Amino acid sequence: MAATGERGVSRRTALGGAAAGVAGVAAAKISSASGAELIAAKKRKVDVVVVGGGLAGLSAARAIRKAGRSVVVLEARDRVGGRTENAKLNKTEVVEIGGQWVGPGQTHVLDMIDDLGLETFDTYVDGKSLWYGNGTLSEYTGIIPPVSSGAVLVEILNALADINAKAAEVPVNEPWNAPHATEWDSITLSTYLDDLGLSDEARGVIELGITSVFAVEPRDTSLLFFVLYVAMAGGDFNNLINTTGGAQEKRIVGGSQAISLKMAKQLGKSVELNKPVRSVRTKGGRVDVKAGSATWSAKRVIVTAPPALVGGIQFDPPLPAARMQYDQRVPMGTVIKTLSVYDAPFWRDSGLNGMTTSDTGPVKLTYDNSPPDGSPGVLLGFIEGQDARDLLAASESARRDAVTECLVRYFGSEAETRMTRYIEKSWAADPWSRGCYGGVCPPGAIVAYPGIVRKPAGRIHWAGTETATEWGGYMSGAIQSGQRAAAEVLAKL
Repeated sequence: MAATGERGVSRRTALGGAAAGVAGVAAAKISSASGAELIAAKKRKVDVVVVGGGLAGLSAARAIRKAGRSVVVLEARDRVGGRTENAKLNKTEVVEIGGQWVGPGQTHVLDMIDDLGLETFDTYVDGKSLWYGNGTLSEYTGIIPPVSSGAVLVEILNALADINAKAAEVPVNEPWNAPHATEWDSITLSTYLDDLGLSDEARGVIELGITSVFAVEPRDTSLLFFVLYVAMAGGDFNNLINTTGGAQEKRIVGGSQAISLKMAKQLGKSVELNKPVRSVRTKGGRVDVKAGSATWSAKRVIVTAPPALVGGIQFDPPLPAARMQYDQRVPMGTVIKTLSVYDAPFWRDSGLNGMTTSDTGPVKLTYDNSPPDGSPGVLLGFIEGQDARDLLAASESARRDAVTECLVRYFGSEAETRMTRYIEKSWAADPWSRGCYGGVCPPGAIVAYPGIVRKPAGRIHWAGTETATEWGGYMSGAIQSGQRAAAEVLAKL
């Protein structure tokens, strides 16, 4: 991923007035150290350097290697996977603390899963879901929570139809050329909802869906960016929020990080961990990429860091002004993913599937996140958007208490008394992500800087789920972006 600024180290020896013998010894030591440093600093030549060992970077490197070109992946963390990460539940089972689901239409990730010999299993949906609204808990089936009247339901359905109609007008490769691009990129999603004149109840349900997808508030994103997201997901907002038939339909046996672990194993020593990239310098027909004390010299570079992290790398010459301006305008969403572990999924005994939607936070969405065999039981609780921002400075124990209070509200006292472990990941606190699920464009970012997110800067190319044209923001989009960037580079080599 991207890296912080370089901290230089200088070795100097003062010899003034020292005896010749001491000076000679000191000089010998300096010479030896300098020689070791020169060896360590020797440039390693490859065809392509990939910055970032997540799904995008590894997919790109895999395609480049397959084409017979040399490649190195430089990853700042001590692991691969980027915004996908597994946590151990026991000796045999893991649970995902990052991105985890795949669904219909996500061809790039599904094809990769098959190619790597991995398997998927269905998200647990047997039984009824829970809705907590206006202080009342009720059970329901289907997609939309039980609203108070048919009129409210009609409002919601009409709004979803209007969103899908707008998405149909947006070309995913050139959203700035949509017929109403300037108009839609000039207002926030919140303003759009104001214009619909929705009742508070209908608006609350729609906003819950929006926050669950972006981990931001409707005020934070432009309408154009929102409908582009829908367009990239097949043109139906339900594809983004549904479980069965939607983006949350399946999980990966062994956890989602298994995709990156398998790709990294195939790439072997071409993947370098604990290598935060500090600088990228283009000179003549090559690019020097510095990470730690080592430098790699390449013909092309693929950077997979999200826009919010690109500024942590020093580019020489500087990136085009438009690119730097764009990167400043695309912040990350805010999410704290929580996992409450139990001896068994007790909610299933009551005919519940573990899925909850709520108008009261901080946990407004829950899922059954147990392993395929249902042991141990795991309840996944999302804290997103402003709810997550409000708890960023809280201690883990304080967040655990807040999460437990929500789970007891939904599932009863067993949610507290039977809990054996609590796991959480605040992605905003991760210096190599700075948030999740992805970068979000506020008003003006798309139309003002058309195409800059994917436009190469000389020998520097861009990947990452923020650059995808299919399922942007998802694992499938990350893989698609890596394969697209690899094709660009291979065409130039």
